Amino acid sequence: MTDYRDFAIELVEDCGYDAKDMLIACLKYMSQDDVEDMLHINEYPQPCEEDDGQPDSYTEYQDLYGGDDMFETCSYAEDF
Repeated sequence: MTDYRDFAIELVEDCGYDAKDMLIACLKYMSQDDVEDMLHINEYPQPCEEDDGQPDSYTEYQDLYGGDDMFETCSYAEDF
């Protein structure tokens, strides 16, 4: 039985096929989930999430309510 993974490597190493072309062919054939899993399993870096320019909810809270001090001094018992 032919091991096609070994055969693909052999095509690049011994038969002169271009490694970049082989990589592109593999990546285009694989699903997004397959590529993500392969990168993760082989410990490649994960992509950075793009900054949408919007503050996260914690930063927004800090800006609106003046930071943690307002939250820490709030006592619901005093309100009743």
